[in-house]
Amino acid sequence: MFASPGPFVLQIGPLSLRWYGLLFATGVMLGTWLAQREAVRRGEDPEQLLNVIVFGVMAGLIGARLYYVLFNWGYYGASPLKILAVWEGGLAIHGGLLVGGLAAVIYSVRKRLPVLTYLDIMAPSAPLGQAIGRWGNFFNQEAFGTPTDLPWKLYIEPYHRPPELSTYEYFHPTFLYESIWNLLVFMILYFLLRGRLQRIPGALLPCYVGLYSVGRFFVEGLRIDSLMLGPLRAAQVMSLILIVLSAAGLAWLHAAAKRSHRA
Repeated sequence: MFASPGPFVLQIGPLSLRWYGLLFATGVMLGTWLAQREAVRRGEDPEQLLNVIVFGVMAGLIGARLYYVLFNWGYYGASPLKILAVWEGGLAIHGGLLVGGLAAVIYSVRKRLPVLTYLDIMAPSAPLGQAIGRWGNFFNQEAFGTPTDLPWKLYIEPYHRPPELSTYEYFHPTFLYESIWNLLVFMILYFLLRGRLQRIPGALLPCYVGLYSVGRFFVEGLRIDSLMLGPLRAAQVMSLILIVLSAAGLAWLHAAAKRSHRA
């Protein structure tokens, strides 16, 4: 059993530093450092890559927030200023992936950079950053799962429990499940697939998206705060779509690489 010590790293008068923001920034910085090292290994300019990452992260942050806000418009429509309060949580990774990834591709194309190579360089860093950032949900006491009595159960304070589950104290730490899965995805991409798939430019991206989506589909089934599409969990629907698109994309890239080698 474990419990959150609270959302704040420190507070000095009206100023405060939240774990959510600190962990998000740490994940981005560590992922950026790792990607720049990989850029150097591949003979690419790490400064150009940094520009792509900054552009993609900023766009991804906006996309992740807007995706979440749209699914919770009843709350944010009544309190519009809360839309800006990203430090309180409320980022949807699928919105970040779609908008941030598209922005990085557009920027790379406009600057005539090797798009597929850059995507390969950045792909392993994404799940590593996610593995770190997910712990922000722990400190905010959000994104937890159904009640449980397992040894690794997570204590949630009454204020953070949904009314229909107010009598339960302990819940599945789904943030932890996803963090562990993301770390595993990073290890597979970085240590197992990075070298083997280098002959297929762009292949690491669909591998990342597909592997992440498999884990997210199952973890989402335990969560009690899912964004919904009617009776369906939006993240599960999106995960299934991304799994199919990733498989198709990987097959297309593999076929394109074979044609290129024959030419």
